[in-house]
Amino acid sequence: MSCIVPEVCEAIIEALKENIKMPTTESEWIQISNRLDELWNFPYCAGAMDGKHVILEAPVHSGTEYRNYKSNFSIVMFALVDAEYNYKFLDVGCQGRISDGGIFKETELYRKLENNSLRLPASEALQGRNKVVPYVFVGDSAFPLQNNVMKPYPGEYPKGSPRRIFNYRLSRARRIVENVFGITASVFRVLRKPMLLQPETVETIVMAIAHLHNFLRNTDSSKNLYTPPGSLDSDQNGRLCEGSWWRDTEMSSLLPLNNVPRRAALTAKQIRDEFDDYFMNKSTVYWQNTYC
Repeated sequence: MSCIVPEVCEAIIEALKENIKMPTTESEWIQISNRLDELWNFPYCAGAMDGKHVILEAPVHSGTEYRNYKSNFSIVMFALVDAEYNYKFLDVGCQGRISDGGIFKETELYRKLENNSLRLPASEALQGRNKVVPYVFVGDSAFPLQNNVMKPYPGEYPKGSPRRIFNYRLSRARRIVENVFGITASVFRVLRKPMLLQPETVETIVMAIAHLHNFLRNTDSSKNLYTPPGSLDSDQNGRLCEGSWWRDTEMSSLLPLNNVPRRAALTAKQIRDEFDDYFMNKSTVYWQNTYC
């Protein structure tokens, strides 16, 4: 079995390798963005990203290489997903000892973002506005605030205040990646407890699971069996209805990234402020003051 399982997982990855594919053209990114705006009311959003520590039993002779901030042993699963709950980019294998603030910087997504090779659409003004903003990815507080990465404002804010509304709108868009991790762990139960395997084998298994997730989500005969109605979060006139997978959260061994405060560049803060003001004025949705 120790030989068969990794071999089968490698075969799955090879057979389904086209199922996880990052967009290569501006039109593909715009298609993702339009769908995110349509479903979750966050314009110019090219995807939601998050990372999880996949808990391991202590690897042999590993010392502290895989020990994370919770003193568990882990490798990191980092993902970018679209509005249809599909993985668009996945990086698995970063050692748990690496600070959560540095995990994003270890990925190919970050490197392409830094060298401008992602082929994101050109920056433009939000509808009815004058200030130009770039297409962005949304994430939680574990990520650095950058021109192309939006995260919540830190702290608590009064109900109805601009920053609280921004955080609410960003949170709604970001929950899709939480749903992807959640449904994956809910169905593929090997992720529910620490794996007694070497990190390289865990990496292969996790990659195979992600490919199977996309395959099942995009196959008509399996989509409603894999994610039946009610299993994922849904929106009903602004009221967020949690999917049934949330009931299994405590059974998952996927540990969230640690929130790490860090100083952001002035331009990134100005971009976030522009989205903030846009949500309060030109892009107000009638239910936002009720639910945030």
